[in-house]
Amino acid sequence: MSEYRDVVVVGSGSAALCAALAALEKGVSVIVLEKAGEDLAGGNSKYTAGAMRFAYDGNADLLPLLKNPDDPRLEVTEFGAYRAETFEADLLGFNDGRPLTVEQKALVSQSYATMRWLADNDVTFEPIYSRQSFQKDGKHVFWGGLTLAAEDEGVGLVAAQTRAVLSKGGQIRYDCEVVELIVEGERVVGVRTRDAAGKPGEIRAGAVVLGCGGFEANAALRERFIGADWSKAKVRGTPNNTGRGLEMAFALGARQHGLYEGCHATPMDLHMPEYGNLDIPHEERKNYRKICYFLGVMVNRDGMRFVDEGKDFRNYTYAQFGRAVLEQPGHFAWQIFDSKVDHLLYAEYRFHDAHFVEAETLDALIEKLDGIDDKDRVRATLDAYNAAVDDDVAFDPTVKDGKGTHGLPLPKSNWAQKIDTGPFKAYPVTGGITFTYGGLEVSAAGGVVREDGGDIPGLFACGELVGGVFFNGYPGGSGLTSGAVFGRRAGYGAAAVAQDRSLAAQTA
Repeated sequence: MSEYRDVVVVGSGSAALCAALAALEKGVSVIVLEKAGEDLAGGNSKYTAGAMRFAYDGNADLLPLLKNPDDPRLEVTEFGAYRAETFEADLLGFNDGRPLTVEQKALVSQSYATMRWLADNDVTFEPIYSRQSFQKDGKHVFWGGLTLAAEDEGVGLVAAQTRAVLSKGGQIRYDCEVVELIVEGERVVGVRTRDAAGKPGEIRAGAVVLGCGGFEANAALRERFIGADWSKAKVRGTPNNTGRGLEMAFALGARQHGLYEGCHATPMDLHMPEYGNLDIPHEERKNYRKICYFLGVMVNRDGMRFVDEGKDFRNYTYAQFGRAVLEQPGHFAWQIFDSKVDHLLYAEYRFHDAHFVEAETLDALIEKLDGIDDKDRVRATLDAYNAAVDDDVAFDPTVKDGKGTHGLPLPKSNWAQKIDTGPFKAYPVTGGITFTYGGLEVSAAGGVVREDGGDIPGLFACGELVGGVFFNGYPGGSGLTSGAVFGRRAGYGAAAVAQDRSLAAQTA
């Protein structure tokens, strides 16, 4: 016998939980269905550092969001401002000449209101002092427009949203995989499910929201849409984002939207597990990332640099540079640093499971770079780099300091210091995929759009399933914000449809 809920939400990551919260806010019944057990629920959101990018005008806008607005550090903190026009310009910087999409405009314009809405639902935030600020003249100076993360990072974000869903009367069912959408005529009217024991089930609904992630955990789809190298990528998060939501929507004629060959990819420890690991503390999960390349240089298997490590703040380059690393020969690179910057390397470089080699001299370090056959080429690359560094400009990691190189075919534009002071360290890295950019087109109400331009009645989407938000990279922290913005939209849209259907049934 079928169950019934006004709104069924597929997935339990941040976007899906935002959809559930928004629908509950409108007074409808909601159930969240999650393929994983409770311990692995939360989608990719649980694996993140919880940082969220949004437009704000200054410190006063941040105070209502904070766990501890009385933190004494706030008196000596310069958050600056990150206004909507800056957010839009940052997105445009990754659009490869495309104008802002309607999805990007919605992300920017609704970002702060959505943060306030999350705070109203007992999600609290903390300044990212350890990763987004440097101390300068006795103050904590934030850089790059990214200031806040959810308390307890991604795990805390999902936990807070889960508590909010349950407190408002929503239900969450784990070990419940959605295998098919139920369609009558052209309308989606529910889902068919399978539990962990293989037992089938069915839940009828006024509307269904797909919030079950992209296809980053599906090697075959990565290779098909992104390229042959991508079957080799490490998956930073859940093994459950296999593209099933996309496949179910496509079966109903949904329109592909966005850049399917694009994805968020970060330099990661070459020897990390194949998937993210929730069995280790959340503080350690993020430590497989290796994103301090801007303080040193990266060389590939051929002993050559391949990116401008100082092109921009790492918030704006790590998603691109993870891809660049993966597409190098052998799908790996070495990040090389000297002792002048060792104290500036993030905690991930001192993580107990961080892989690196160390030596007192540069020649001795180079001999330890496994996978590179031409050690002389590495030495020549580093010698050329050191000779090109502009020593007349002061190093300042709080700004794009213009301390670059001169005369190199591939420059380092900022934060270029000679690698000349031992001891020296090198870290082996590869590309780790976080989420995919290609998805579905959704309407202003969050409904899934068909190839003919109309909505598929009763079907909504959010999170990674929304295409057109990111292209050739993204400003760090935008992904979780996008999930929340479009999750909230989909929840409101699904609730309105469910209420209309309920009213129609009552008056029939």
